[in-house]
Amino acid sequence: MTSPAIFSAATPLNLPPSTANNRVIPPLFCASASAYDCSQTRSITNNKRSNLRLRIKAAASDSTAIVDNPTVASTSEKEEGIKAKIGARVRVKVPLKVYHIPKVPEVELNGKEGKIKDNISVWKGKHISANFPYKIEFFEKLEGRGDAPVKFFAHLKEDEFEYID
Repeated sequence: MTSPAIFSAATPLNLPPSTANNRVIPPLFCASASAYDCSQTRSITNNKRSNLRLRIKAAASDSTAIVDNPTVASTSEKEEGIKAKIGARVRVKVPLKVYHIPKVPEVELNGKEGKIKDNISVWKGKHISANFPYKIEFFEKLEGRGDAPVKFFAHLKEDEFEYID
């Protein structure tokens, strides 16, 4: 069993700043007077926050940077081309099965028609490498789901479907 006396001893870390030893530790790089004013470290006598701020002198700089980025125009052209394809009718041309539709064990997508809902290869203006970048919406009647058509999505590559329009 632990003794309560172990926890009752106060360490210097637990003391409030007013009762702790007032000690000033000079910075390591006092040789550079342009970056830090070393005379200020000697005058600090208590641990108040306003006195512990470092005095940093600003240095003037005459540098300029010219950035020429031609890829910005090309990415916006790519985004416009991708946005033009959204809403296009497509037909799946390869044998694919999906297993994520509720109450249906599997669905064959070969020959089914759908509509492109989204291209996820551009996210927040940046190009990402997506394995299946096209999100395609299908609206089909499926066996085991009744007479009403079921809406479901599948992510496909561009070589797995063909454009109908």
